[in-house]
Order: sequence, then structure tokens, then C-alpha cells
Amino acid sequence: MASNLTKFIHSLDPRTLPRVLQIQSGIYFQGSVYEMFGNECCLPTGELIKVTGFKVNKIIASICESNEDNQCSARIELPLSFPGLCKIVADKTPYLSIEEITRKVSIGPMRLGHPCFYCNEDIKLANLTIKQGEQIMFNSVEEVNGTLTVNCGVVRDNQSHSFTLPLSQEGEFYECEDDHIYTLKEIVEWKIPKSRNRIVKFTNMLHSWDSSNPLPENFDGCLILAPIYEVQGVMKFRRDIVHILSDLDIEVIDVTDCYDISSFLQPLSMEDVFERTSKEFPMVAEVIEGPTGRQQPYNLIYPGKEIVIHKKYQAKRILASEIRSDSHKKHFLIPASYKGKFKRRPREFLTAYDLEIARSDKEQLHVVATKAFDSPHAELFSVSVGDQFLVQQCQTGEVIYQGRTKVIDVLACEQILNEAYKEVLLPMYMEGGFVEVIHDKRQYQLSELCKEFRLPFNVKVSVRDLSIEEDVLAAMPGLQLEEEITDSYLLISSAGDPADSWEIPVYRLNMSVQLLSKPVDETVSSPTRTIVEEISEEQYYMVRRFENQTLHPPPRPPKKPTTLESKPLLTVPERSGLDAPHAVKNLYVDTIKKLCSDHATGVSELQVSCQNDLVHWENEDYVTGTATLLDTSVIKGPINNMLLKYGTEKELEEKHSYEYVDENVIENIRKKFQESTVHNKTYPLKKKREETSKME
Repeated sequence: MASNLTKFIHSLDPRTLPRVLQIQSGIYFQGSVYEMFGNECCLPTGELIKVTGFKVNKIIASICESNEDNQCSARIELPLSFPGLCKIVADKTPYLSIEEITRKVSIGPMRLGHPCFYCNEDIKLANLTIKQGEQIMFNSVEEVNGTLTVNCGVVRDNQSHSFTLPLSQEGEFYECEDDHIYTLKEIVEWKIPKSRNRIVKFTNMLHSWDSSNPLPENFDGCLILAPIYEVQGVMKFRRDIVHILSDLDIEVIDVTDCYDISSFLQPLSMEDVFERTSKEFPMVAEVIEGPTGRQQPYNLIYPGKEIVIHKKYQAKRILASEIRSDSHKKHFLIPASYKGKFKRRPREFLTAYDLEIARSDKEQLHVVATKAFDSPHAELFSVSVGDQFLVQQCQTGEVIYQGRTKVIDVLACEQILNEAYKEVLLPMYMEGGFVEVIHDKRQYQLSELCKEFRLPFNVKVSVRDLSIEEDVLAAMPGLQLEEEITDSYLLISSAGDPADSWEIPVYRLNMSVQLLSKPVDETVSSPTRTIVEEISEEQYYMVRRFENQTLHPPPRPPKKPTTLESKPLLTVPERSGLDAPHAVKNLYVDTIKKLCSDHATGVSELQVSCQNDLVHWENEDYVTGTATLLDTSVIKGPINNMLLKYGTEKELEEKHSYEYVDENVIENIRKKFQESTVHNKTYPLKKKREETSKME
């Protein structure tokens, strides 16, 4: 029986693909026009199409005037990337059997694939009775002894009870109210039943309204969503892949049983090729659908091009992201063969616990405070903006609380003063702000960075890779090397030049090929050519999700307790072999706390000012693309002492001294802090500490 494309898709089980369709009622668009916007719009009656897949292309939305009778106004088109969060309005039309639910609703292993329903009558099972109106979660569909069943679960008294329901189970099943919030793309992929529309209500627009927004300004109503599918397939006498939208006015009939599917073109995606056994490589293939992009080798892979696929394998990449304050960051996968050189960039730390994690035995971590912290205990140090520290080790320390001695985790540091060093203790729960001071002037290869330092790590390209035409990394003001990942790749080359081989990703390349029965000569290829791959935001999170599936989560940082008695701190293993500095006790902590509270407003204003200074200074360094040259004669005594303490030999290796956070910036921070506190008629913390030391 003939039907339109939308009804065919709703009745189609994806597991039965591919299917052969015959056009029963064709459509012609202005006679000579055969294709529009990459989609077929002219299909003659009798044409045969082998459907290989389908996906949602766009959403047609209607503004719902009333939830009761679903009265709708004009229709608008929404892209899948439409920014906004929405909630689902439960469907009031019942499903009459479990089989209907499994046929129309997406059920899968992911969280989004667990729909919930309730029945209007009791369901009696062998060892359990599901009560009327009780919420049933559908977890998965599987075959048991040749019978398809649904694995379900109910929660009673905070305990989960599992059971199975056969597809033959009948009754009126209604969709439960869903309080979760979804993106439009998540709703399209998981929450729109086949043959039904979906009503949603937007709860938040992620971007401010503008004239390009198809919805009215300050819209807070409901929308009825109807998906438009894109059908992918091949025709009987064409050697390319066609894309047909489901709203095209044609009628089709399924004639799979009447035709030999192997007589059609057999396009393979890169995933299909990768699933072939290693013994089948190398192989010759013709490109049916090529990737887009001007970067090599993508500009060399076009439809009709013959290529040799030599082998499949796993390769390592470094996942890196652009350092910038907003969310529009660029992400890259850097191969180990990248020949550019990097220089270190300062890292930022939000807590003392982050300092402990970043601490290394190879070099001492030097930081400057960008946020003030008032210690609640006399034994622990109060941090002022501009204070400099050398991080030592994590240890335990004693504090006096309500007349009792308590043991807590602390971070031992050395504060850099004008002519000396002062041993101080910072609580591990301290929430502050620190910026690293870089004294390392070396230029590193990528392999050296990964070997000598712990990721994540901040760098900037100092010497671009001259072996590639356009080094996209060199244009970045700064990069954070996040982690090392392993991904799947294919080694390909042109059939006319098998020695010139390229590496292409398997899961991020939209490319289809047709295998050819041609002999392949085994050739010894030159070194494999790789590229720095820029990936989208979605691909970035997919890569991180798959990479982190086997990793254990990091330990949670300790939190500041409301009372030391009720909330014990998390402990960090104490490192042996290091001398712990003694706590500097302050007998007049109450007086200082009172003084500090008087100028809290000045400190908060100064924090913003100091951070802006740092950002402005960093941006100037990024724009020029060169390191800030700092004359060693300008460096003050404490910095000279520190450099002599752990970097004398490295100082002699290079002629110039490059500093990314110099003393002038630090002095500027201190100066603004003092001016701010004087303006607010309070005493600078430095002065208060001098007075306190005199009292002691």
C-alpha cells in the first residue's frame, strides 16, 4: 500500500535497513530543476531508491494557543541548534499496549531513553502487582526465550523493584509528567514519538532575543513540534548518495522483496570501512560523497576520486582548547608529529587544593594572589591581593577552636617578602585566586611537555610548524593542553601516488566510498602526513566522554566547614621526606578580623580592578605574539633570591629573561590595593601585619 515518506519513516524499524522503495506518485519542480539546497526535489514515477538511513533535518513548530484543544497559529521553522531549554508537556492520548509504546517511543540505554508511563488499572504479575497510576520506567527491550519483553522498574519506599512486561500486555498507558529540562536537539532525538507530535514549553532562552529569532519576543507559551526527516539513499542508475526530505509530496511503496539489494550502489561510511577485518586491507575505493573543507587532504578527496585505504589503527592525540574568558572556545586534536614549539603560560588556581594538585617535585610552584582571604584562625595565614608564595607541601596542622585543639589539612608555603621568606600555612579549604609566575624560558616540543608536566597545562606556540601550510595553533593567544586521547584512524593515499599517505579520522569525517575490485601493490610509504584537526563543541564533548569512561573521577576538594566539629575535612596523604614549616601564631586575630571587615568593600572592588589589569596585560602579550622582555636589573631582591634558589643553572642557559607575570604587574596590584583601602579610610593589610608583628 502506497504512503507518503513521513508515514513510511514512522512505520520503519531502523534495524531492517536498507529498504528498496518505488515512487508511486512522483513530483516535478519547475521541470529542469533537479536538486535544491542539496536535497532531491524532482522524482519521477517508477524510480527505485535504496534507503540506507534517515535523520531529523529540521523542526516545524506551531505556537499553541490553548493546551486544551491544541489550537495553533502560524508555523515556524526551528533549526536543531536552536538555543533554549524546554520542558515536555505530557501526551494525554493513551497507548493501548506495551507493543505500541516500543514501536513509537525511543527506549535505549542512555538516561534520555528511559521514558515513564502509568496505567489506569492494576497490572498483576507473578510476584508483583503494579498499582493503578504508579510510575513505570521503561529501561530496555530485549529478547528472552524468543519473546520480546521490556525491562521495567518502579520505586517504592526509596527502593527500586525490577520486572519485565511482555509486548502483548494491553491497557491504557499514559505518559507521566516530566520535570526534566531538555535542549531542542535532545527532544528531537529521544522525546518525539512516531506518528505523534510533541508539545513543549520553553523555560529559558540561552541567548537574548533579536530580530533573527523566529519566536516572538518574551515568548513563554507552548509549541507543537513536528520533525522533518532527511532520507538518505542511492538510486538504481546513479553513483551518488541522494538526500530527500520527508515533506516532499510523493507516495512510495516498499518493494524490498522484489529486488536484489546488491544490484544497487553499495556506499560505505568510514565507520563501515573501519569495521572490516585487518586482513582485507589494503583496498581500493572510489569516493562517492566527499568531505567539505579546504584543508589537505580533504580538498583532495572529491566524488569520483580513487583512493587506496592502506590500514586501520588507533593513534594518540592531545586534546587542546583555546584559552579565553568566554564560552566560544576553539578545540583541537594535535598529533604527536606536530613540529611546532611551545612556551609555557601561567595557570590560574581557584583554591589551595588546586595548588597542591599542581605542585611538582621538579620545580617549585610560584604564585601571586589575586583575591584576598581572611583566615578564621590565628594559626593560619590571611592572604592579601599581591602576596607571593612558594608552594611547599600538604600537611596537617593544629588550630584552636572554641578552646579545643583541632587537626586540619593545611598547605605549607613560603611567603616572599622584600628581603626574606616567611613560612605560612593556608587551609586546604581556602577559596581564593592565584596566578602562576613563570620563570621557565625554554621552548618545548609537544612530546617533551607531555613527558615532563602533568596535564592540563597552559602553553602558547612560540615557533609554528613550518611543515604545514597554515598552522592554526600559531594564531591562538594561548592553549590549554587538556588530556591525551586515543582515537580511530584510516591511512589513505591517492591511487595514483600510494606513497603519499594521509591520516583521516573515522568518526568525524562525513565521507562515503564504494569498494572497487582492483589489485593493490604493497608500497613502502613515506612518513605519514597528519593534520591539526579543529573539532566542534559537540565533537569535543563526545571525545571527552568516550575517553573518560574508563577513568576514575578525581578526589573531591575539601570544603570550608561551617563548624569544625560537625564536618570533618577530607584528608590528603602527607608526603614524607619534607620538612614542614611551623605555623606563625597571631595573638590578636580578633582585632585584625574586625579591621579586615571594615574594608571588605574596598577589597571586593580591588579584586575586579586587579583581575582586569591581569587580563589587559595578558591580552597585550597575546596580541604582540612575543614574550615580555624583562631586564634582570629590574627584578627585586626576593625574586633574585628565589631564582638563585631553584633556577641558577637554567638562568645561564639563555641570554634573555622572559617573564609572563613580572614584578611591575605585582607592584601595580599592591599599589591599587593600598590606594583602594586608603580611599575607603581603612588600613592596608600590610600595615596591619606590621603592627601585629610589633605587638607579638
